[in-house]
Amino acid sequence: MSDLFTATFVAALVSGGILAGMPLLFAALGETISERAGVLNIGLEGMMLMGGYGGFVVALYTNYWLGLAGGIGAGALAAVIMLVFCVRLGLDQIVVGIALLVTAEGITSVLQRAQFGTTYPRLGAVPNIEIPLLSKIPALGTSLFSQPLIVYIGLALVVLVHWILRSTSMGLNLRAAGEKPQALDVAGVSVLATRSVAVMITGALAGLGGAYMSIVGAGIFVPFMTHGAGFISIVIAMLARGRAAWVLIGAMLFGMSVSFSTALQLVGVSVPQDVVNMLPFVVVMIALIIFARRSYLPAALGAPYVRGSR
Repeated sequence: MSDLFTATFVAALVSGGILAGMPLLFAALGETISERAGVLNIGLEGMMLMGGYGGFVVALYTNYWLGLAGGIGAGALAAVIMLVFCVRLGLDQIVVGIALLVTAEGITSVLQRAQFGTTYPRLGAVPNIEIPLLSKIPALGTSLFSQPLIVYIGLALVVLVHWILRSTSMGLNLRAAGEKPQALDVAGVSVLATRSVAVMITGALAGLGGAYMSIVGAGIFVPFMTHGAGFISIVIAMLARGRAAWVLIGAMLFGMSVSFSTALQLVGVSVPQDVVNMLPFVVVMIALIIFARRSYLPAALGAPYVRGSR
């Protein structure tokens, strides 16, 4: 009985961690790119909400792949606000980010109410793809190796982002835009263009995270459904110090903190709902206490760039 209890708990914890962690992974990867370029994207959660709503609506009338693409487009559209006001006009990134979040919360709530009223339509389950042999591993096989294709794409994105940031000229330009934008400008590379690309990629990935949440995770869109996921993603990106692998680890750990109480309930242990809602933020605070001193922020993060400035 104890072995069955343990296997059930571990399987539920891991599968739930992946389900809850993937939106954080996509958003935190985007935030990592944005921060490397010197743009602090406080409006990340707003982009996730836009992606969640846009992706859900597209998936409802078409299919989930087009829905994910719609989420990417909606997140990128929201990122245009950051691009124009922060990168191009040089306004305060925190103020604009908060305004973007509040605006996205209002827009998605109003649109959801106007389109669906008090009803909340649901999507069908997204099919899983099993990896032969590995999916048969006891306890962890189905949890790790029987997932929707978008999960495997997310893992591939971790490798891609790591390679771009560490081994390409684009990654070098991004890091220079966040560390020494004047040096990048002197080298003949546009700081504004580099930061603009970073912000748009961030919006696209945050939108994908929101679309994953509404299409794959919940199968439904509810106003304010992100519940702080964007801010947790910012914390993950900061603590990861630009390392995509650490973004993956952080996202999965926070995802498992969300699924921990659910896993306990599946094995018959009752957990108060307040504890369920509180646990991820407790984990964030503990992580900040332990690792905050080791976090690293680019020297020019949050600072607008004006050509010719010192």
